Amino acid sequence: MAREIERKFLVAGDAWRRAAGEGQRIRQAYLASGGPAEIRVRICDGARAVLTIKSAAPGLSRAEFEYPIPLADAEELIALRTGGCLEKRRFTIPADAGLRWEIDVFAGTHQGLCLAEIELASPDQAFAMPDWLGAEVTGDPRYYNATLARTA
Repeated sequence: MAREIERKFLVAGDAWRRAAGEGQRIRQAYLASGGPAEIRVRICDGARAVLTIKSAAPGLSRAEFEYPIPLADAEELIALRTGGCLEKRRFTIPADAGLRWEIDVFAGTHQGLCLAEIELASPDQAFAMPDWLGAEVTGDPRYYNATLARTA
């Protein structure tokens, strides 16, 4: 089974932008959330799409399955969404030990929200915390994308 081990933080500064390129435009919506699993469809840069199924358990580690799907199918699935459609730009920043930060800068209803995530190999893996990180929000449902989509 595929596992995602991730920690999430608010972003408190702009120093990360020095290492960022143009980023990737993401539009995503949820087909199901609030139960034992979340089902999400995501379109990246208007060119490729993925369907993701994640267990809804809070915390650092969740089951995650991701599958590429045709762009036309993704557009039709987005029309079937529950809640709103999230729009954000994702920037990838290299981190120590081969890790990487993913910085999401939200648009639309959540304009101004900026979150940083790092995927780890184990829940207790050490990593350097850049000075532009703010408070950790791992496990805080207010910052789950599925929660944000409900108010988008």
